[in-house]
Amino acid sequence: MAFSSIVALALGYLLLACAAFPTAPKPLQPRATGSLSNFIASESPVALQGILNNLGPSGSLAPGAAPGILVASPSTTNPNYFYSWTRDSALTFKLLVDTFIAGDFALQADIENYITAQGKLQIVSNPSGNLSTGGLGEPKFYINKTAFTGPWGRPQRDGPALRATAMIAYARWLIANGYTCTAESVLWPIISNDLTYIMENWNQTGYDLWEETDGSGFFTIAVQHRALVEGAAMATQLGQTCPGCVSQAPQILCFLQSFWNGQYVLANINENNDRSSKDASSLLGSIHTFDPAAACDPSTFQPCSDRALANHKVFTDSFRSIYTINSGIPEGTAVAVGRYPEDIFMGGNPWYLTTAAAAELLYDALYQWNKIGSLTVTSTSLSFFKDFMSTVATGTYASSSSTYSTLTTAIRTYADGYMSVIEKYTPSGGALAEEFSRSNGAPLSAIDLTWSYASFLSAIARRAGSVPASWGESGGNTVPSICSVSVANGPYATPTNTVFPSGQTSHPGATATACPVASSVAITFNVIESTNVGETVYLTGSISQLGNWSPAQGVQLSSAHYGGDNDVWFATIILPAGTSFQYKYVKIESGGSVVWEADPNRSFTVPSGSTGVANENDRWQT
Repeated sequence: MAFSSIVALALGYLLLACAAFPTAPKPLQPRATGSLSNFIASESPVALQGILNNLGPSGSLAPGAAPGILVASPSTTNPNYFYSWTRDSALTFKLLVDTFIAGDFALQADIENYITAQGKLQIVSNPSGNLSTGGLGEPKFYINKTAFTGPWGRPQRDGPALRATAMIAYARWLIANGYTCTAESVLWPIISNDLTYIMENWNQTGYDLWEETDGSGFFTIAVQHRALVEGAAMATQLGQTCPGCVSQAPQILCFLQSFWNGQYVLANINENNDRSSKDASSLLGSIHTFDPAAACDPSTFQPCSDRALANHKVFTDSFRSIYTINSGIPEGTAVAVGRYPEDIFMGGNPWYLTTAAAAELLYDALYQWNKIGSLTVTSTSLSFFKDFMSTVATGTYASSSSTYSTLTTAIRTYADGYMSVIEKYTPSGGALAEEFSRSNGAPLSAIDLTWSYASFLSAIARRAGSVPASWGESGGNTVPSICSVSVANGPYATPTNTVFPSGQTSHPGATATACPVASSVAITFNVIESTNVGETVYLTGSISQLGNWSPAQGVQLSSAHYGGDNDVWFATIILPAGTSFQYKYVKIESGGSVVWEADPNRSFTVPSGSTGVANENDRWQT
């Protein structure tokens, strides 16, 4: 284990040990009162403003935050969340993009600031690496877009997938409104980097979304699969290619099946934390891969699938006996839920965002059943449905049947119950913290948590029947007969065009405007090779710009990124679009002797596209 991981774990255990003996909750604050509909109407603008208050550069609770940088919380002590997390920001901006597409066009400038900021963050070297050596897995940054270098649970591999999904949603809107050039030149380079990170690293362990468990996480694997499926489709729309998306998405889906134990979803595997693995991240994985056009597919754990429903019951029931505020509440009635039943952080309390997730999954399922026109009870989901109709049997029930009506009415009431729990424990001003006390419901931990606000808004959107666009689940839900742990390499390229044209307003169905084709392309060649002191790596090949196979006349690579686990040499050269050539890497030793890499010669054709940049990632051939 790396020293940084040991330090991070040590600090984590210290934090948990301290958190097991928290100070007493603050006196109970006044509660929001009235009907659930009234609460939702009053809380919605508070929640949206709560997000904007935490957003740079003008958010009232985010002083010093750069444009487009979203602060997790204004809390700076116990806990200090005054940072920008890639995951939290991406989840929140996916919500804001969906809200924008639904008609709130005032959010456009904030969305574009976010995209610009993420393009800049991708090239910030950090403890996880740089752009092409793992840096995209860095979980959080300072709010001025500089690297956080302290001990932490890193890498966290869900961020690139969630960011790609958020940007793909906005790219779809751009294309639909005639701004294909902007999607291709500004967004695609950023999206492509994230897709490459996924296809190269999906089978590596990392920390979960709670930043505590180093292993393989259901949430991470689920959102990675989604990102590659919709990434492949976006590449096709833009005239690009993503062969690694196509080859790796099925293998990720194959691995995703490993998290089902026959009764519920295991939140984490390939770890050793002695927990039950009943965890809210399993619900979050289902709702963030919800596809409104999908069937109740168990392979992707769609919200209406028997697996997701069985898991919902097992997970939520695990909190009925451990929180005082849930005392006496029977199965089939909503309760406050936390992250996982063994949680001791801040004393182990319910969270607003996890309680909202319990509601949202059910709203998603109701939407899917209504669209399909029936619901199916299997032996796997039977115990879930029996909470609402004790006499129900396995089978498929059409929407015209009384059984369908009885079940869906009861399940909607059940879902609303989770939102009513949030209402009950929300202060009258509407501020949502991270947690609320297990003993009396008082808000605890970080104040004005961005993710709490986003989760509330997402849940009520689904309650109202407002759903995002399909991500193509129906074309990506087939599990291969044989799983493979192989990975694919893809291009990394520094996003150079991060300026959005002005005046790109809503014009549904407008004719797409293609980008002008770049006449020359800046290509960055990266090669991984361990070298000795005095050795330098060169790139030579069949064209004059590469020395016509003369090593000394070739291009000298830089070792600026060399070191640690990433022995990378690189160089950027500008070549005419469409140029085809062969090349190899050579090492020139201090005495002038030349060492060639093994055959065969490599081949490359400079792409003809609008971005004007490309990347080629190689390993020394032996």
